[in-house]
Amino acid sequence: MPPTRRRSGNPASTRHQQTLSFGTKSRISKPTSGPSSKHLKDISSPSPTAEPELAGRKGVSKSPSPAAPTLVADVAEQEVVVPAQPIAASSKSENVVREQARVQLQAPKSAEDKKAEALTEEDIRRYWEAEEAKMSAPRVHQEGLSIHEKILRHFDLSNQYGPCIGIARIKRWRRAHTLDLNPPIEVLAVLLKDEARGVAREKAYIDELLS
Repeated sequence: MPPTRRRSGNPASTRHQQTLSFGTKSRISKPTSGPSSKHLKDISSPSPTAEPELAGRKGVSKSPSPAAPTLVADVAEQEVVVPAQPIAASSKSENVVREQARVQLQAPKSAEDKKAEALTEEDIRRYWEAEEAKMSAPRVHQEGLSIHEKILRHFDLSNQYGPCIGIARIKRWRRAHTLDLNPPIEVLAVLLKDEARGVAREKAYIDELLS
């Protein structure tokens, strides 16, 4: 008896079943709408009308707002205060002495003024020679000074007529005369003659050294 053959599967399904082909290359791709070459060209090279607009926007952004105050305007509006320069003490003293002398010279002439104006240069020289004779040693450091300056410096250092600091020489002489201290009339003669010539020095020499 011949063996029976067994058939595996359903012959109908085998006949109608489709096979998958792995040998051929198949690719499923989705269609994409990419930018065209013309659109890319338009983006890469902006239109000529866009350049002035960009330049105009840059200019507007750089220009300051009219409402904002500028640094130059703030500095101009600030009030500049210059500190007053201090006046030197010597200048103040000189002005005070000059004003004192001016007041004394504007006063009416007294009998002493007329007597002093009547003295001559010879009278003044003899007076100074008499004063030098009273000194124990000649004043070598005053050799280059005039007789008028020697007499005035000697009067400055004569403390019996009061202090000489901060006071005009002519005012000091008249104050000593008012106090009956008998100041030399030759000193007043020197002061008046120097005032008449415009070379008077009313400030004491010791006062100039201390200023």
